Amino acid sequence: MSQEIELKLALPARALPALRRHPLVAAASKLGKAVTLDNTYYDTPEFHLKARKVAVRTRRQGRIWLQTVKCAAVSSGGLSQRPEWEQPYDGQFDFSQVDAPDAAKLLARHRKQLVPVFTTRFRRETRRFQPRAGVSILLMIDTGTIALTTPDGVERSAPICELELELEEGRPLDLLELACTLAQTLPLMPADLSKAERGYRLFLDTPLAPMGAERSTIEPGQSVIDAFRELASGGVRQWQANAAAALAHTAPDAIGPDFIHQLRVALRRLRALLRIFAPALPAAFVAEWNQRLRDNASRFGEARDLDVFHAELLEPVTPEGLADTEGMARLLELAAAARETARTAAVHSLDAATQGRLLLEFNAALLRLPTDGLAAPTTLRGFARERLTRLRKRSRRRFDAASTLEPVRLHALRISVKQLRYGIEFFAPLFPTKAMERQREGVVRAQGTLGFLQDVDTARGRLAAWAGDDTGVRIAAAFVLGWHGPRYARLRRRVLHDCEPLLWGKAPW
Repeated sequence: MSQEIELKLALPARALPALRRHPLVAAASKLGKAVTLDNTYYDTPEFHLKARKVAVRTRRQGRIWLQTVKCAAVSSGGLSQRPEWEQPYDGQFDFSQVDAPDAAKLLARHRKQLVPVFTTRFRRETRRFQPRAGVSILLMIDTGTIALTTPDGVERSAPICELELELEEGRPLDLLELACTLAQTLPLMPADLSKAERGYRLFLDTPLAPMGAERSTIEPGQSVIDAFRELASGGVRQWQANAAAALAHTAPDAIGPDFIHQLRVALRRLRALLRIFAPALPAAFVAEWNQRLRDNASRFGEARDLDVFHAELLEPVTPEGLADTEGMARLLELAAAARETARTAAVHSLDAATQGRLLLEFNAALLRLPTDGLAAPTTLRGFARERLTRLRKRSRRRFDAASTLEPVRLHALRISVKQLRYGIEFFAPLFPTKAMERQREGVVRAQGTLGFLQDVDTARGRLAAWAGDDTGVRIAAAFVLGWHGPRYARLRRRVLHDCEPLLWGKAPW
């Protein structure tokens, strides 16, 4: 068994000439001529291998045939490590060299049921990059297609255009540092989906879907820094998946609002993670990435805010027979125009070069973190308990300050409650499951209530700015606010009552 460590980077076909001209790529030694690789991926008709994240393929390169087995590994920001078994192929599958017990049993059980599912055919150019002693990286430029025919005769295909950096000698960080250098002038986007995963998605016609936050899987025995890296990698995967999915839509109108929303959630959670783990991290790292992640999130803030305004405050209103028709129509036109402008700006900001460069640089910064950042040794559970207690105390202070129910004070309380929620979600595996889940559910409800109040308070200023001196729009805006008035008043009266037991009750940690 060999361990494959690689970094996969997608790029548009138009960028290939610039990639080949890049000084580092041009200086890397060529390993023979470019070759065409024909690959066929196999599985059972019921996709038993896919279910267990095992891939089997045959590869033909000229007259040479190879059989390859791979076990999927978690990829973050395009960087993955996975076991691989490769051997000559003579027309019959031979899995005797697979020494991972679970994978070997699976393959032996289903060997006779394996059938072709899809093929990939691509041209590969390979170079070797050796910047210094002890570091050797293969640069493989792959261009081609994934192709298949479904059981009902439908033909499907998808393009392949990617750069794979495979580690021969050195550290995973060496891959990321090379990628960061290339990404300064090239539109490289980390790609977490392997060719096999893309082929299955194409076969099953799986639509792109927004990716939500992953559940925390940290363990008490981990170091604080290792736990931070694991949680941060989950945030990177959410960020990368939603950015890549949004970029895959060729028309701006086809990008659903949830992709932008989940991208912002990922950035927000990463910033919360930085602040929560700040005592264990270098101050310069926290300051730099808190700022860079905030700047990136701000690119999409207006689009998301207007999506929420439309979905939560405009769509529920049914003005027929109750409001001035012309004024309401003009208000809806103004809202639609603002939303379109914000969406266009967000799509313009969502370029592969910017997002790819940030993802690669953040991933590299994660790997560079020292493992002894804490001033004094502590257990992960002890660290979590101290940080959650601090978050709760801050929420208590803001709760007391919000007793006047002023919007600005309630907004500050909402932010601290959100931070507490993220902390609970990050550290949940370290404490009793049911108690932590009950606490999380209560905090989520409180956050939702405070979020609605903030949305209405923000809408007042937005609607006033749109209306200006237009009396009809001003009347329509007042109607919209009045529609939500009873709910706003009811939630505003009880919000502190609902928050109090969460902040003063028994803590599950």
